[in-house]
Amino acid sequence: MVALRNLLTALFLPVKLCLFVFHHRVGRVRAARAAGDRGAISIELALAVIVLVGIAVAVLAVVMRLANTVKGKVPTDPVVTAAP
Repeated sequence: MVALRNLLTALFLPVKLCLFVFHHRVGRVRAARAAGDRGAISIELALAVIVLVGIAVAVLAVVMRLANTVKGKVPTDPVVTAAP
């Protein structure tokens, strides 16, 4: 059960990070709206979204590269048979 909990924690950690960042940004937007400073927060939010999309693309590229590497190795790996 502990292994399953650790696995789920590791899988959902990026989701929790995104939720934290989103919650932080929403709080800043609310504070800026209350203060009347709308232009600067819009630019800051747009830049944050661009950075998050860039990170997502980088992670996707790494995963695709790893998948292609593993896919290329699968047919060339020797088949291990049991000793008689």
